Amino acid sequence: MDSAHPRPATARDYQERILRVLVFIQSHLDDAVSLDDLAALSHFSPFHFHRVFRGMVGESVMEHVRRLRLERSALRLKTSDEQVVHLAFEAGYETHEAFTRAFHAMFGMSPSDYRRQNRPPAPAAAPSNVHYTPDHPLNQFQPVRPGDSAMDVRLETFSPQHIAFVRHVGPYEQVGQTWSKLMSWAGPRGLLGPQTRPFGLSYDDPAVTPPDKVRYDACINVGPAARAEGEVGVRDLPGGEYAVAVHRGSYDRLNETYAMLYGQWLPASGRRPADPPSIERYLNDPRMTPPEQLLTEVCIPLA
Repeated sequence: MDSAHPRPATARDYQERILRVLVFIQSHLDDAVSLDDLAALSHFSPFHFHRVFRGMVGESVMEHVRRLRLERSALRLKTSDEQVVHLAFEAGYETHEAFTRAFHAMFGMSPSDYRRQNRPPAPAAAPSNVHYTPDHPLNQFQPVRPGDSAMDVRLETFSPQHIAFVRHVGPYEQVGQTWSKLMSWAGPRGLLGPQTRPFGLSYDDPAVTPPDKVRYDACINVGPAARAEGEVGVRDLPGGEYAVAVHRGSYDRLNETYAMLYGQWLPASGRRPADPPSIERYLNDPRMTPPEQLLTEVCIPLA
């Protein structure tokens, strides 16, 4: 056997271990990242960990962390009034000047210019169609259709849940194969049934993150006995409060509903967004539903 090509079991093992590290990093983005601790989490030696991570992710650990922090800063410039100096410290920069240089290198403009160019105009008044109910039946509010100028939004508190997921890195439009991998894994293990709820986790704004770095997790809820295998990760998804709107129409226009939630509803609501991921809950089957009739709950986390 050619030693330059690892056996499939070894390749799956590497994928599982690096995925474990990626999930840890995104959940501890404000913490000091210890390369030795990450190596221990992956069960690689520090010497090999750096090379394996770069080879599989396409950037070093510190490049990965720095990019995620700067992209988070860009999102907050678009959706909050946080001072630039606070965002600089949060992103791990000791001075405003160092943060500005790094931000300009990534986005081609200063943080202040980025905010001026990307903040939506302030709404004239708070929305009147926000429903403060923990459970809101689907037929009691109007789905958002592409081109709508109004939006019905409800607030909902999600409970924590145990999930299995497969990560997709790349344009959101290319997630179909990721779902096939998850379903092909779950079906033979008896994990697909009436109580299974497919949903997606969207971590990145494609207007901020380069297309080849956009992260999306195809997910299903599973019981506590489920275990990670290769590309399929298993973890606990924390609960929290979300703003929820129903999008009616094809998935390739979900960005319009996100834009309305973040650009219109959120500023008028007086609420602040929490860190991603957003959740997309798919209410009907795209294999049997015309694209214009697809229903998707778009759920953005609230602080």
